[in-house]
Amino acid sequence: QVQLVESGGGLVQPGGSLVLSCKGSGFTSNRCGMDWYRQAAGKQREWVSSTTTDGSTSYADSVKGRFFISEDRAADTWNLQMNSLNPEDTAMYSCKTHYGPYCTLDAWGQGTLVTVSS
Repeated sequence: QVQLVESGGGLVQPGGSLVLSCKGSGFTSNRCGMDWYRQAAGKQREWVSSTTTDGSTSYADSVKGRFFISEDRAADTWNLQMNSLNPEDTAMYSCKTHYGPYCTLDAWGQGTLVTVSS
């Protein structure tokens, strides 16, 4: 059974940092990369960052230079390092992976809430 479990969210002051983690199971023998998304209250979900199986990464303009995605293959975990957080980063953050022999199936985690406030 494919499963993604996020952790690491919480309350942080503006300018602070958090590390979100996404623990995967049920698919990690055939990795297809990982995406992070976020959804703020009353807004549409937006893509934040992605990493592919060859290690390349990409970021939304709104987080470029502040957020960094990485993979810990030994732990089957994908991390999102978030620095210089501001209130506009407040959202529910979720990870998503493709899986299956042709990476055509999607699985989502349940999300972890990040609140940036003083």
